[in-house]
Amino acid sequence: MNHEAMCQFVPSYLVEHLSGVDDDELTRCATRTQRIDAALVARRESRPELTGIDADATTAVYTANHTEELPGSLARADGSPPTGDDAVDEAYTGTGQVYGLYSAVFGRDSIDGDGSTVVATVHYGQKYDNAFWDGCQMVFGDGDGVVFGRFTDPPDVLYHEYTHGVIQHTAGLTYSGQPGALNESIADCFAAMTKQRVNGESAQDADWLIGEGLFCPDVNATALRSMKNPGTAYDDPRIGSDRQVGSMSEYVDTTDDNGGVHINSGIPNRAFYLAATGIGGNSWEGAGQIWYAALTGGEVSTQTDFAGFARATLSAARSLYGPDAPELDAVRAAWSEVGVGLRAGAPSNGSPVPPAGSIVVRRTGGVAGVTREETLDLASNPEASELAQMLARMPEAGSQPDQPDRFSYTFVVSGRSITVAEQDLTGELHELVSKVLGS
Repeated sequence: MNHEAMCQFVPSYLVEHLSGVDDDELTRCATRTQRIDAALVARRESRPELTGIDADATTAVYTANHTEELPGSLARADGSPPTGDDAVDEAYTGTGQVYGLYSAVFGRDSIDGDGSTVVATVHYGQKYDNAFWDGCQMVFGDGDGVVFGRFTDPPDVLYHEYTHGVIQHTAGLTYSGQPGALNESIADCFAAMTKQRVNGESAQDADWLIGEGLFCPDVNATALRSMKNPGTAYDDPRIGSDRQVGSMSEYVDTTDDNGGVHINSGIPNRAFYLAATGIGGNSWEGAGQIWYAALTGGEVSTQTDFAGFARATLSAARSLYGPDAPELDAVRAAWSEVGVGLRAGAPSNGSPVPPAGSIVVRRTGGVAGVTREETLDLASNPEASELAQMLARMPEAGSQPDQPDRFSYTFVVSGRSITVAEQDLTGELHELVSKVLGS
């Protein structure tokens, strides 16, 4: 499995929901976002070498100038003055802030730990509703201007994507199920720490919101996620309600969202919030030290689940503070509060069940986590039988969703369910997605 995962900030189920609203422009933006994401892996494999930057530079910000070419044109690098382009300057400043957290607090030199230049591209695509780490660099869209604003505006979006790169170069957590939810959660934890350090906030005083200000003013939302109270960040007919859960008693077993990586990440998110406030002081000096030591200490591997990561944090707390330390008690109490290790009673939310004579297309995942599902009636569509035959020839297993924050597609026909990662959509499947979800 490829661990150089492409991590998008907006969960795909949120974009799915957005693409189904009764607004032609928003539907076009969401469908365009899906199409762009589907082509990113192939483009990454053929990407040209970066040019125009000093090999010893810390940061290089490029602009795609509303194209889909990466990295684009160099806009600002080390030592350059502000450009007046908000997205460029926000990306430059935000990179310096999160780079500074990892360097000063954790002694880490850049994303890879070896001092490589951090590259960010802004103005990606036309009204692109996402941001992502593609295994090599960070990329940011400008949003549609109706639901989503500029993705460089809330700096913790960038902090989150930067941390996906750090995870890739450390534990390499697989982007599916509980390891994928940990991948998402750890990115949120270090985004929250950076935000609090920049704002001079203690764990107790912080709001623990991720992506505050990302939504446009008339959207009923405080942020994209709440680490303190998962599931309370937004509720708007255009994007649906916040699906995050904060306890194992609410754990969602699902094939959506790469196995619920954005939904269930609320559980370790809340555990970190509880540990940080239980320890007190600054999150990056207390719980942050424990989480970083767990991530980089060798106990966390690609397939580590919630219980395994909890054990790693307890081991790290014991090593850092001693066997009788209050910090260790706070970490233990945090995991206990969210029920990790007490997996009883988890509800199920699996693949869609289609009506007879139809094809169901369901898109989940993405950084905002919106699900969209539509049904194509076989009897009323002259091309539908051909599409059904194509799906019947495919193996049920499909491809593995190994790229964080990417979309995942499930096709259901004649009692069979096929799940395909966004980057692995064939031309025929992409046509089917466009026909059903883009209609």
